[in-house]
Amino acid sequence: MTQANATTTSTSLNNAQGNNDLLDTLVLQHSLKNDAALARALEVAPPVISKIRHGRLPIGASLLIRMHEVFDVSIRELKRVARAEVAA
Repeated sequence: MTQANATTTSTSLNNAQGNNDLLDTLVLQHSLKNDAALARALEVAPPVISKIRHGRLPIGASLLIRMHEVFDVSIRELKRVARAEVAA
């Protein structure tokens, strides 16, 4: 595995249930109405959130950083929420 692949693998969150937990947590904690409101807050197209929800797209590094910037949550905490299901 190349260094670029190792970095991509370690920074993307590719656990569908954990990613849904993360999206749900952001929606609830920030009193957002739905996924469309989350997409607007993150400045991504709504289909991006839908693809993440359906396990067709991982949460990549750039989206993780955007979540950190918009919601002022540490990247470590975002990863912890998304990976909690894997550890259980």
